[in-house]
Amino acid sequence: MMDLVIRDAEVVDGTGEPSYRADVGIEGGRITTVVKEAAAAGCLRPVARRVLDAEGLVLSPGFIDMHAHSDLALLRDPDHSAKAAQGVTLEVLGQDGLSYAPVDDRTLAEVRRAITGWNGYGDDIDFDWRSVGEYLDRLDRGIAVNAAYLIPQGTVRMLAVGWEDRAATPQELDRMRQLVAEGMEQGAVGMSSGLTYTPGMYAEDAELTELCRVVAEYGGYYCPHHRSYGAGALEAYEEMVALTREAGCPLHLAHSTMNFGVNKGKAPDLLALLDKALAQGADISLDTYPYTPGCTTLVAMLPSWASEGGPEAILERLADEDTAERIRHHMEVVGADGCHGVPIEWDTIEISGVIDPALAPYVGRTVRQSADQRGEAPWVTARRLLLDDRLGSTILQHVGHEENVQAIMRHPVHTGGSDGILRGDKPHPRAYGTFPQYLGRYVRELGVLSLEECVAHLTGRPAARLRLPDRGLVREGYRADLVLFDPATVAAGSTFEAPRTLPTGIPHVLVDGRFVIEDGRRTDVLAGRAVRRTPR
Repeated sequence: MMDLVIRDAEVVDGTGEPSYRADVGIEGGRITTVVKEAAAAGCLRPVARRVLDAEGLVLSPGFIDMHAHSDLALLRDPDHSAKAAQGVTLEVLGQDGLSYAPVDDRTLAEVRRAITGWNGYGDDIDFDWRSVGEYLDRLDRGIAVNAAYLIPQGTVRMLAVGWEDRAATPQELDRMRQLVAEGMEQGAVGMSSGLTYTPGMYAEDAELTELCRVVAEYGGYYCPHHRSYGAGALEAYEEMVALTREAGCPLHLAHSTMNFGVNKGKAPDLLALLDKALAQGADISLDTYPYTPGCTTLVAMLPSWASEGGPEAILERLADEDTAERIRHHMEVVGADGCHGVPIEWDTIEISGVIDPALAPYVGRTVRQSADQRGEAPWVTARRLLLDDRLGSTILQHVGHEENVQAIMRHPVHTGGSDGILRGDKPHPRAYGTFPQYLGRYVRELGVLSLEECVAHLTGRPAARLRLPDRGLVREGYRADLVLFDPATVAAGSTFEAPRTLPTGIPHVLVDGRFVIEDGRRTDVLAGRAVRRTPR
């Protein structure tokens, strides 16, 4: 007798093919039986210790978040309803070239400071790992959903080179190759970069190509946050396509947007570039979130020269009047590389979170709104906030275009990624709403994608990119990572005004055949584990 039978579900299986009605049996964490049209055909129906009536519900593979920032949240918050309640059963961590493995004691302290705005400093975390393998072992102790890991190239450079803006020496490059190889051997699925974040952005293409060669040897992929999503965005995409083809490494483009005024209506140009490369044999995929604003840290907007040397050096430069004026000029007049080569527009920069509670009045307001209230220039307000919050403030950046968002999500190599930063008083609603937003707004309301297409984008396609042989489809023998949702009511509850509201219309989510969401409520099950790279 099986553990569970989900009876009379409308199965959308992750392939993109038409849905079908079926009974699905689960035993030992795997799908053991899929009986199509069991009731209509008069078949002997599968039996189990528990039967769940799924009449009116869609059964699909669990959703795969291809761009998550839950590196500490999975350890800090066993509940993790932000993702579990969306139907996410696997997150890909280690994004944007900055995360917590591999590290030594010095680098760990530096990276904790550098991405405080993403994950908090981690005072509540026991950092009892240093290598990629040790971090994955830590996840294996039990987490809410499964997690895969990308080796963060910026952290690797931090270890081997430091925070200097220069080319790596041959010895340093060898050390980086070794670190990447070790991380891949220990189970990472690929490597990420944050090429508008220091110190990863200091790497030249030749250095990145050499590291990508190592990733390719192990069957992994390269996931760059490339050098610009604003001025020069198309050139930045083209650079990554050329780099990975030279290295023979699959490419997955992180949060593939065309933002800022200079790129309004230019998504077709990006897609034409990708189609040409695909036709020539390139192995490319991408992810997006279904919203127009972006989210990052306020310090990320600074020019790269102002960030050389790490967080303490940044604070020293901001405290110096002459240097601070140079920073302002680059940001407001020239267009800093941290702001994607576009002069910053302070009325698009909304403060979403602060470390110091005394700074809470800034949250929910743009920098310009706070500056106007104080009767000062926006840079004066931004500089004070950077100094007083010691670089920990997060922002929403309202610079996207809906027509670009819709055009890119239609592309056949598209996958879903929340890019969800879970900390802050007013986080981006994508952290709590990305996957139901796809299903509710872009499938049911707008018809941008069919239900079958959308589910394939969120399940089967990302599983193929991750080279997971037994996840991402509703198929006998596959892992029972599953979600049941009501296609008529599924919707993101999160909004910009109430970003931590959980979604509606997703009553059941299973990880490894166990209910993590049951009847719309989080259980105490911690069935998630590290998902390691599958050997070639």
